[in-house]
Amino acid sequence: MSTRDLVLSALFAAIIVALGILPPITLGFIPVPITAQSLGVMMAGVVLGARRATIAVLIVLVLVAIGLPVLSGGRGGLAAFAAPTTGFLVGWVFAALTTGFLSERLAKPEQPAALQLAGFFLAAVVGGIVVLYAFGIAYLAVAAQIGLKQAFVGSMAFIPGDVIKAFVAALVGRAVMAGYPLLPARS
Repeated sequence: MSTRDLVLSALFAAIIVALGILPPITLGFIPVPITAQSLGVMMAGVVLGARRATIAVLIVLVLVAIGLPVLSGGRGGLAAFAAPTTGFLVGWVFAALTTGFLSERLAKPEQPAALQLAGFFLAAVVGGIVVLYAFGIAYLAVAAQIGLKQAFVGSMAFIPGDVIKAFVAALVGRAVMAGYPLLPARS
C-alpha cells in the first residue's frame, strides 16, 4: 500500500468522523439513531474503491475502540461495541468493501455520465443499505431481544434517508471521477 493510499484512506476516515459531528436523530421505537456517518462510508466506497474504503472504516473503528468520541453524538470507547448499534458499526466494514468492490466494476471512466452515476448509485445501495442492514438488523434483533421481524420493520424507517445518502454518494463519486482524473485507480 502506497503513502497516497494511506493518505486517501485517512482523509475519508476524517470525513466519516466529521459527519459524526451532526447530532443523531433518535426515532424512539428502535434503539438505532439516524446519523450522517453512513454517508461517509458510502462515499468512501464509491470514491476510493474496496481496499482503501475498508481501511478508512477500520481507522474510524480503531479510533472508536481507543476511546475517542468520533461517533455521532460524541460516542466512543469499547462500550460502543456492546450497544444495539454494534452490528451497524461492524457492517460499515463490509458496506465499504461491497460498495467499493461494486463501484470498481460498475462505474468506469469511459462510460457516459448517466451510466457512471447509475453504477455508483447501485453500488451504494447494495453496499451501504443492503449489506449494512444485514449486519445491523441481525445484531440489533439479538442485542435488543426484539426479534428479527421487529428489528427489520423498525429499520425500514431509515430506508428513505439512506436512499438519499446513496444518491449523494453517487453524485460525489461521479464528480470525483470527472473532476479528479489523477486519482489513482480505485483499489
